[in-house]
Amino acid sequence: MLLQRNRITALLILILAAAVLLFPANTLAAPSLKVGSQNGDVWDLQYRLQVLGYYPDRLDGVYGSKTAQAVRSFQRDYGLKVDGITGPQTWQVLKKVSVNRNEMQMLAQVVYGEARGESYEGQVAVAAVVMNRLQSNLFPNTIRDVIFQPFAFTAIDDGQYWLTPNQTAYKAAWDAVRGWDPTGNALFYFNPDTATSAWIWSRPQIKKIGKHIFAK
Repeated sequence: MLLQRNRITALLILILAAAVLLFPANTLAAPSLKVGSQNGDVWDLQYRLQVLGYYPDRLDGVYGSKTAQAVRSFQRDYGLKVDGITGPQTWQVLKKVSVNRNEMQMLAQVVYGEARGESYEGQVAVAAVVMNRLQSNLFPNTIRDVIFQPFAFTAIDDGQYWLTPNQTAYKAAWDAVRGWDPTGNALFYFNPDTATSAWIWSRPQIKKIGKHIFAK
């Protein structure tokens, strides 16, 4: 009996491992949605589409015809199957190029903590670097993990990330998510007056905005 139980347990572990490989955590967290769906994931979807300019209507958590049309427009622009259904592939792309409300809050906090003394363009540039990292295979797959990657942002290390952002920081975050990238696809930035890392100086530099140099 004990041997049989061990075999069953081993089989269950194998099944679970296979499920994890086939359906990553970020996919499992966002089930397929279609016309008629009504839940928090629909609200999340509508917010992401609204930020990107696809869904101009009120967020109501109801997957109606307007939400489906917004999804179709997004799918068409990003080379996905155009069916108006938000399945795993649509979610995967959407989460790479957009944010939900909590992630927008985190992005605004990074902007305020890192660049509140910079010009508006300089603040958008910092948010754009976060979005560029989200879309790069060299960095984590979520906004939270990008921001809290060890030693990635000074504002995390010195606690300024936890300051309350102003409206300019929110607007800068919003514009960066909408696609404005003043940096030219930079993945890094640093202040040349304070940077002591030889490695960061070795990165190919793109441009300087305010006090920050942006690099690849």
